[in-house]
Amino acid sequence: MSSYRFCRTDDMPLLVEAYNRAFAAHFVPHPEPLDVAGLKRWIRDVDLWCSSCMIARDDAGDLIGVLLGCKRPTETLVLTLGVHPDHLRQGHGRHLLTSLSSKLAILGPPRLVAEVPADDARACAFFEACGWTAEKRLCDFTLTPSAGAARLAAELLQPISANELISAGALALDMPRPWARSVGAVAKRDDVQGLAITSPDRIEAWVLWRDVDGVREVQGLGCAASAEAMLDALWSHLLALHSAPVVLARSPEGELATPGKAAFLPGQRFIRFVTSAVPA
Repeated sequence: MSSYRFCRTDDMPLLVEAYNRAFAAHFVPHPEPLDVAGLKRWIRDVDLWCSSCMIARDDAGDLIGVLLGCKRPTETLVLTLGVHPDHLRQGHGRHLLTSLSSKLAILGPPRLVAEVPADDARACAFFEACGWTAEKRLCDFTLTPSAGAARLAAELLQPISANELISAGALALDMPRPWARSVGAVAKRDDVQGLAITSPDRIEAWVLWRDVDGVREVQGLGCAASAEAMLDALWSHLLALHSAPVVLARSPEGELATPGKAAFLPGQRFIRFVTSAVPA
């Protein structure tokens, strides 16, 4: 008989094994195996909570399912949900999902979200069948540096942090953002850099980013009303400083609202599904 249970911090090696066996096995080629160090990065970067994660075993004791959950004060993200290919269509995925929902109906937060690849028809159909609703669409964008990128004069720029942008009211707290680039997540990261163009009255344009494995990952961007040209100039400056692609991950509609957005190449698309926790 199959068994399911929530996990603890000392279960991290078990969660890693379950992820590699029940989730990564579905992809060809297989992604790089997850290790405990990678799981700890998710704990730090996207607020993964071991107590919001689950594993499933078959009657022989083999790991056949995994759910990785990330928790913040207002909502919980289903980061990963996978069932071993030999155990599909037996209700394991639904059981894992409803078990988490039942727990959150008591302990909170009651809102659950998932960012599902739009081209994964089976995963999208699964969340819909479980009563989840498509809330918004997200898209990865890549901007490749070109020889025409131009630097701005140093005196026009100033370093800036997410917390400084928040204090100045330039970083809108209510704008829809993907889980990994929420305001709180970006503000607490110690590897995020930022540049801004300012005037005596306001912050005209700004970009936050971090460099990971040779890729420049944009964490946020924005500009004041009628300052779109300044944001384009800031983009050009950023590209002139970096030879590798610049990535804006899981961007919601409206985030890229500058004239230069045509230079971004759209990539993978995602659907953000949402639901409310219900008791068993």
